[in-house]
Amino acid sequence: MNQAVLETIDRRPFLLDGGLGTELMRRGLAQGVIPESWNFDRPEAVRSVHESYIAAGSDAVTTNSFGANRIKLLGSGLENRVRDLNLAAARIAREAVPAGKFVGGSLGPTGKFLVPQGEFTESEFEDVFAEQAEALAAGGVDFLIIETQYDLAEALAALRGACRAAALPVFVTMTLNKFPRGYFTLMGNTVAQCAETLERTGAAAVGANCTLNSEEIIGAVRLFREATRLPVIAQANAGRPSIDGNGRVTYAQSVEEYVRFVPDILAAGAKVLGGCCGTEPATIRRMAEILLAARPGNKSN
Repeated sequence: MNQAVLETIDRRPFLLDGGLGTELMRRGLAQGVIPESWNFDRPEAVRSVHESYIAAGSDAVTTNSFGANRIKLLGSGLENRVRDLNLAAARIAREAVPAGKFVGGSLGPTGKFLVPQGEFTESEFEDVFAEQAEALAAGGVDFLIIETQYDLAEALAALRGACRAAALPVFVTMTLNKFPRGYFTLMGNTVAQCAETLERTGAAAVGANCTLNSEEIIGAVRLFREATRLPVIAQANAGRPSIDGNGRVTYAQSVEEYVRFVPDILAAGAKVLGGCCGTEPATIRRMAEILLAARPGNKSN
């Protein structure tokens, strides 16, 4: 197994990238177009997003493969090109990343439910994620990151499939909502339940992404830290999205408002940080500055 990324995380806080879809839309991705199709149609645009995050200070970028699983792609005309899409995603990112930096292979949710709520079985989900993970590994990623999981049962199927298909560290992030009585996934899973079960099943790092803003995610990080010995991941949204007068999606938190809570996220126990929807290279640049200042022995401390 490739241990370099885990060794880096063990030494110091590790910085992922920010929103990929947000940046592709800025480069012309139209509403309704499958982002992963740009791995074939506009690879230079995808590469430029990765390069912008590396220039901003990311230790790793994540591939343009979030929705590139066979179930998610059903009816798109791309469901039979899963391997090619993921290979292309990995190779584009690999080309954009210099020595000493890393590539994470992104695996997002299927968008479907397991029986009895839905039509798919856990073994079917496991096979779908194994197919995607194998292609990403063949394309040269350094680790896999199963993202935005709203159902622990699906996250576990994805984790089993990824571990079966690739000898790589596998990170898993759940998407949570904050309620007066705590943090829960859409399917009612608690943070402790997620952390403990994912650790037992073989995850290399666990945490939360999406939905929560950078202030709201602090409490979730603290709960993950209490429930697991694994590195904890925090990738918050830049607040809630809205549509401006020109039809563009905007987010509630400015860069400075977002990064104001980064020291608290670190103090709560996060070792792997990054951004989700609405974050951009400017966000990552400020986060990189904060993480550098927080390193032990830094004279600015």
